[in-house]
Amino acid sequence: MIEKKIFNDTATAFRLKSDLELNRALLLFNVMGIPSLIKPGILLTKFSLKAKLPIQPLIKSTIFDQFCAGTSKDDCKPVIKEMHEVNLSSILDYSVEGKKTEEEFDSAYRVKKDLIKFAKEETEIPFAIFKPTALGSFEIWHKLSSHVNLGEKEKEEWQKTKARVEDLCKEAHKQGVRLYADAEESWMQDAADDLMEEMMEKYNTEKALIFNTFQCYRWDRLDYLKELHTKAKEKGFKIGAKIVRGAYMEKENKRAKKYGKKSPICENKKATDLHFNNVLAYCLDNIDDIAVFIGTHNEMSNYLALQIMEDQKIAKDDPRVWFSQLYGMSDQISYNLASKDYNTAKLVPFGPVKDVVPYLLRRAEENSSVEGQTNRELNLLRREKKRRKMAPGSSRR
Repeated sequence: MIEKKIFNDTATAFRLKSDLELNRALLLFNVMGIPSLIKPGILLTKFSLKAKLPIQPLIKSTIFDQFCAGTSKDDCKPVIKEMHEVNLSSILDYSVEGKKTEEEFDSAYRVKKDLIKFAKEETEIPFAIFKPTALGSFEIWHKLSSHVNLGEKEKEEWQKTKARVEDLCKEAHKQGVRLYADAEESWMQDAADDLMEEMMEKYNTEKALIFNTFQCYRWDRLDYLKELHTKAKEKGFKIGAKIVRGAYMEKENKRAKKYGKKSPICENKKATDLHFNNVLAYCLDNIDDIAVFIGTHNEMSNYLALQIMEDQKIAKDDPRVWFSQLYGMSDQISYNLASKDYNTAKLVPFGPVKDVVPYLLRRAEENSSVEGQTNRELNLLRREKKRRKMAPGSSRR
């Protein structure tokens, strides 16, 4: 049996944090632990940026440095190297969101393609990623998912979007680099699922290089995965499944209520946890057909994965199984898994401070809304601070 104390080791979890960084994390998670401060803070930040007030240095030295590794991929290299020295890999994410023009989509495509090549060059980077709506209009993804006919101009734009996605998948296949598409709101996701199925069928004939993301707070994802598995066996391709709980719960429930529809989200956290764990178990039970990227900050789900791997005799370093958490969060999971030789990676966001703000604000809002997440982070940070005080010479300046 897997001992359920692995993630209590704060010395390993925060081994790379200086005392200053530890104190900054304590401050930020304290603030995020007060939900009543988050929405006013988000509104104030947006207003300040729109009014061109000089708040970028403050953002950079606080929330940006906690959750991002730099403003460019070269900025991230010291962080990538430092983490790799303790067996923890990095996945670079150009976290610029909310773009709308063809020029911006082309720019994002070029950055993503460059990151695929960068991942090929750097052994510390096991995956490249892209966000579908960074490569094409959200409205068009939505219309296709809703089976709404596109106008002539929209058809042209959709062909360009498809071409960007396919070229990234083709480049990933050429370079032998794993590439995954992030999931987004449910009302655009069907079109993304269809396109990523097409890409997996085309490029995953020998092994899973192209991955799609399954947001398991959606109650239909296990059924969808089983249907996809049947197709994959019939057509002879491997599935790449990145599994997460999900990132748009409030927005999803609000929209479902507005339109009088059943929410696509599980009814409560208990149901979500059960559904995620069932999807996780299905992937690991079918490891010969499904490579799985386990993106979760939930300790019990990680323990479950370790137990199933042990029961199924799946090697810790099996390339078909990866664990991942966000940079700046859940270090007790990432660093301790890495120290036990499991394939583990941090998702490492980067980008210009102003352009990354939408991602950072979403991160703050999500942290404040996830039950128990902020308290767990705070308790571990406090425990590590106390440990350093009690153990002379254990601090990092």
